[in-house]
Amino acid sequence: MTTNTSNDTSFFGHPNGLRTLFFTEMWERMSYYGMRALLVLFMTASLQTQGLGFTVASAGAIYGLYTGAVYFLGLPGGWLADRLIGGKQAVWYGGLIIFAGHIVLAVDLQNLFFVGLILVASGTGLLKPNISAMVGQQYDDDDGRRDSGYALYYMGINIGSLIAYLVTGYLQENWGWHYAFGAAAIGMGLGLIQYYFTNRSLATESVAPANPYVGAARQRAWLCVLGVLAVAVVIIILAHLGTIVIEPVALAEKVAIIFTAIFFIYFGFIYFKGQLNDNEKQRMWALFLVCVASACFWSGFEQAGSSLNLFAQNYTDRALESGSWLTSWFGMDAIPTVWFQLSNSLFIIILSPFFAALWINLAKRMIDPSYTIKCAIGIVIMASGFLVMFMASQYAAQGLKVAPMWLVTTYFLHTVGELCLSPVALSAVSKLSPKRFAGQMMGVFVLTYSIGNIIAGLLSGNFDPENVQEMPNLYLQIALFSIAIAIVIGLMSFKSRFWEKAGIQEKAQ
Repeated sequence: MTTNTSNDTSFFGHPNGLRTLFFTEMWERMSYYGMRALLVLFMTASLQTQGLGFTVASAGAIYGLYTGAVYFLGLPGGWLADRLIGGKQAVWYGGLIIFAGHIVLAVDLQNLFFVGLILVASGTGLLKPNISAMVGQQYDDDDGRRDSGYALYYMGINIGSLIAYLVTGYLQENWGWHYAFGAAAIGMGLGLIQYYFTNRSLATESVAPANPYVGAARQRAWLCVLGVLAVAVVIIILAHLGTIVIEPVALAEKVAIIFTAIFFIYFGFIYFKGQLNDNEKQRMWALFLVCVASACFWSGFEQAGSSLNLFAQNYTDRALESGSWLTSWFGMDAIPTVWFQLSNSLFIIILSPFFAALWINLAKRMIDPSYTIKCAIGIVIMASGFLVMFMASQYAAQGLKVAPMWLVTTYFLHTVGELCLSPVALSAVSKLSPKRFAGQMMGVFVLTYSIGNIIAGLLSGNFDPENVQEMPNLYLQIALFSIAIAIVIGLMSFKSRFWEKAGIQEKAQ
């Protein structure tokens, strides 16, 4: 049974299906961010403290491969929903796979760590793109509530991440790794339970595949899916037995090249073989600059879970005063390392309404920066966060512990940069893509997240705690490189703003 949602206002003035998706995504994000925050810390922890004892380089590469795979697997995840099983089942089965991965991690971290990671990444690739698409499907095409519905949904994501950092950070430092990873499993379990009992409220469009295969084509598609799964299982078993030896850094470098090649090939195929008119080609050039900006931005921003996380653990003064309420109520003598990452979620919740109003008010004053200049501004602000870390790491290089506000300031600047770039880039993809390739272009754009995350993992591997004197220079290099990219993109905006306007004029005709 499904619901007609055109007149449904039961969830803060929105369709009741949004409630289901809001809480499912909130708990899924709680599980994802909770585990992601722990990964590098766990992999670099010594064997004596029940960690894996990996080098920072290997841990960073694995972290980049995992977070990059999460976004890349959204492409086949979306295809499965559109062609074979529909969004409703994709979210359910994706959630079950994620839950299984978290259970594996909670039960046997040392021996089944990579099996758990693969399950979580695969399930997220199936769930994440489809639950986001289902939000829009709860509204009619002319329903003006759609944008505010996505804003409410985005709030659920940040509430989930806040819960994740608070819970897993506390459990990791006071109860141990197994309890922290187990909390992520509980979060996904709660999301599955509420989804199971409330999914009847979802709109009809969320249930059936949007463009299903039929007959022999459907059978061939399922055979391909099963074949890919069989090959993946064999590789995992051989790697687990040691028959195949995988070197994380080398693999991450190859995967980064492969993802980048796929991006250029797919983008070029649409540009040269998509029978685009002149205005559509101009929009594609403007969109290309946005994609470059996105990949560069996330390669810096995603240091949050890796190098900045290690900086919080090793070089930040996290000690609490004996009379503080955290000490009195919870018996804590130090701020959990993971808690620094919740700064991003808090700042997003606080600043999102301001930035939503900022662009509107600028437009009213006839100030309408191009997409590329907004992205360039976002990169510069993000880079300024690394200039803060350059100064902080100079104290660390002298053997000193730095005040927490250095990291908090960095996360604030990174969040401001994110709010300048991330929603603007998504808007650019939806508005500048050729209409008949809109879905595929969103998939191509998602590749920039994968590329940025893998590069971030490789960069974080250079932050060797045994060579702390090099840390200031590394942060400075990231900052200067990001600023250089922003300058190039900013200069190109003098041309790209005309490309963007050509597209808008064409759509208006």
